[in-house]
Amino acid sequence: MSNTLNRFVHINQRIEQALSHSGRSADDAITLLAVSKRHSLEKIHALYELGQRHFGESYLQEALTKINTSPYSDIIWHFIGPIQSNKTKDIAQNFQWVHSVDRIKIARRLSAQSPDHSSPLNICLQINISQEVQKSGFSSSEIYTFMEEIINLPNLAVRGLMAIPEPTNNVTLQKKAFHQLKELMTQLNKEFKLNMDTLSMGMSNDLESAIAEGATIIRVGTALFGAREY
Repeated sequence: MSNTLNRFVHINQRIEQALSHSGRSADDAITLLAVSKRHSLEKIHALYELGQRHFGESYLQEALTKINTSPYSDIIWHFIGPIQSNKTKDIAQNFQWVHSVDRIKIARRLSAQSPDHSSPLNICLQINISQEVQKSGFSSSEIYTFMEEIINLPNLAVRGLMAIPEPTNNVTLQKKAFHQLKELMTQLNKEFKLNMDTLSMGMSNDLESAIAEGATIIRVGTALFGAREY
């Protein structure tokens, strides 16, 4: 069994076990997002051949090269990195998902620059759930101020929330942060009469805690691809 297949099988087993241990149905939709930044197109294609379809990129120029070079048109590309204002047009026109909408200006630009003839761009609003000074994202309180405008922007489908909590190996603290994000989405759905269905949370070291608290997308990089190429 190849290293790629080994890693792919192992991560999917962890997902299945986490669903079982948390009491969630094995049929619950968990999307494994393969974080492919700094990994070659060959490695992406190796995972594609195993059935992986969702890939996440953080560096725009690297990602555009991959998108324009890959022969597989059914890959679903997610942008998950920090977004500079001058990059929004290329992101809006080349990705199907954007997880890192961290301020109202970015949401406005993605909306204005998305092709009118295409499907709405799926977005997640990035929440600074641990209130870290150095981390970007809406605070849990300020998101209410902008939510009405964001959900009425054309060309966007506001699918849910994303967060990268402060790193910790303490499972209780991991679950607390993820639970806060889940509760925030529940309250926003109620307040604004929405049906957001996506919680993009959890990575290699805490995916079990994230799944226990309702994650629908988990982001895994090195544990799928091996060491990054620089």
